[in-house]
Amino acid sequence: MREKKLLVLVVCLYLLITGISGTSALGAQRTKITYWTIWTGFEFDTIKKLVDEFNASQNKIEVDVLPVSGLGEKLLVAVAAGEPPDVTAIGERNIAPYAIRNGVIPLDRYIKKADISRDSYISIAYDMLSYKGHQWALPITLMSCALHWNKGMFKKAGLDPNNPPRTIKELDTYNEKLTRWDSAGNIIQMGFDPAWPGWWPFAWVWYFGGKLYDPQKKKVTADNPQNVKAFEWVQSYAKKFGAEALQTFASGFGTYSGPTNPFFAEKLAMVYQGSWHANFIQKFAPDMEFGVAAFPYGPGGAPDTARVTVDALAIPRGAKHPDEAFEFIKWMSTQHALEKLALGHRKMSPLKASYNAQFIAKHPNPYIEVFYRLTFSPNARHELVMPVWDIYRKEMAVAFDSVMLLKETPQEALRKVTFRVQRELDRVLTKYKL
Repeated sequence: MREKKLLVLVVCLYLLITGISGTSALGAQRTKITYWTIWTGFEFDTIKKLVDEFNASQNKIEVDVLPVSGLGEKLLVAVAAGEPPDVTAIGERNIAPYAIRNGVIPLDRYIKKADISRDSYISIAYDMLSYKGHQWALPITLMSCALHWNKGMFKKAGLDPNNPPRTIKELDTYNEKLTRWDSAGNIIQMGFDPAWPGWWPFAWVWYFGGKLYDPQKKKVTADNPQNVKAFEWVQSYAKKFGAEALQTFASGFGTYSGPTNPFFAEKLAMVYQGSWHANFIQKFAPDMEFGVAAFPYGPGGAPDTARVTVDALAIPRGAKHPDEAFEFIKWMSTQHALEKLALGHRKMSPLKASYNAQFIAKHPNPYIEVFYRLTFSPNARHELVMPVWDIYRKEMAVAFDSVMLLKETPQEALRKVTFRVQRELDRVLTKYKL
């Protein structure tokens, strides 16, 4: 009897030990995949919580998320070296350059198998990740850009705080009323500065009805007449206020994500920013009363024009675990995950189903419905999905600076952009037989 009890005890101990080790073995048997992201700070904290939730939701895959600075350049290097991550962050600007260089793989067969439908997405969010008939990534956040204005500064200038400018002409009029100088003649406050923050100088052309590229003819159209008009408007600020005076004024601007941001410090009354901006207002200027509306449009432009962009996930070429990578992407593409991410980042979910009264009501951005409306607009625009967009983008920035410094006319600067980018595009089209 004693021996039987001892045997039972031994068996129980064995089962307990092997049960524990079995759990460890189960953990060890998980396929570990790496995910590179561009996010840091509170944005990284949000995605890390979602990764942890995914890891806890099943026992086959373990995702390790890593913030990577300069991800765009490092990814192609990692792919060439045969050591890419399994999942990578990607934006629309990288789709074509990565696709032609075999940097990422098409997701079509995975999407079909998972029964993921384009119809589930706000169309611009899904379509900007397509190239040459393939879907290269799936969107996980959606953003649009709009006018933000400081209502308190409007009141001080005698402007109606609830009536933002609707056209470029009105914007310029408001700017005159909001601009102030000190006794020495230095600008100490402006209504608007088209050079700040300087992230998307190419975007101004859209507000004048301009176009940057003819995909059918494969022709760069940087010097399109409407684009020239947009840059003439930009240059009008340098001519009116002085290029050097504007530079001196801007030298006092602080960093974007801090209390010395010129909008937070009330040096600028109006700025062009995205749906994420409210989070930084709440953090660095919590007492500011602000408004959001579609950015004004100029001659040839149209109401509700907006720059729209996404954060997306893709699978690099040579990923060691592509199937498991897509399982994670599929989970991240659920309404549950996308809405959690959107709320944490103060952005939008790219799913149509998320555009509902309940989600809008709990969103921390009080103007999120304005941003949603702009993504549905027929005048919504996104960065070009073309092989040399990275170069095009840089050339537009060079032209913008030249125009703002009064070194060149808009026509001259944009003609150079057309020539240089077309030359590079022709080279790439020939090299990759596109």
